Amino acid sequence: MNKAFTREIEPADDDDDDDVGLPAIPPGSKNYVTSAGYTRLRGELIGLLDDERPKVVEAVSWAAKNGDRYENGDYSYGKQRPRANDRRIRFLTKRLDIAEVVDPSVHHGRDQVFFGATVTYVNHHGEERTITIKGIDEADSGHGEVSWIAPIARALLKARVGDEVSLTTPGGLETVEVLDVRYPAPQASGR
Repeated sequence: MNKAFTREIEPADDDDDDDVGLPAIPPGSKNYVTSAGYTRLRGELIGLLDDERPKVVEAVSWAAKNGDRYENGDYSYGKQRPRANDRRIRFLTKRLDIAEVVDPSVHHGRDQVFFGATVTYVNHHGEERTITIKGIDEADSGHGEVSWIAPIARALLKARVGDEVSLTTPGGLETVEVLDVRYPAPQASGR
């Protein structure tokens, strides 16, 4: 066939972080992460490399030996799993390579909001909320954690107890007041 009439399939862009559902790191910013978050992400990476990937490759190899690959559901599904795992491995490797581990306990006892702070604030409706400001890759909204790039975190950063800060919301401009700022206590050195 004439090369002019063939269409090459472009490989997926390895730098595209959209496929993992996490926001990109703002240009010129660092990938801040707590020590616990770094340890958890590194543990996930090691688990994928040492445990999950070999199991998936073995399962795909087994399914490939079971006859016609076009009618083999195990093979068809199994072929997608290594790609997803490899994509997550690449993502974690890149994010951990540029991670800047921050120890929030260095601010223990202070009343100003920095990365790693647990902040209690109240909005103009009198609704009180408590959030912990974490890294992009470690924040879990189900546990009251928000990424440092979230609008509420960006509004609260550098504020002190008693300060009122403006927050742009879908409903318009809102003012929140910082009621409390806490940091984890420093860990005693075992040396």
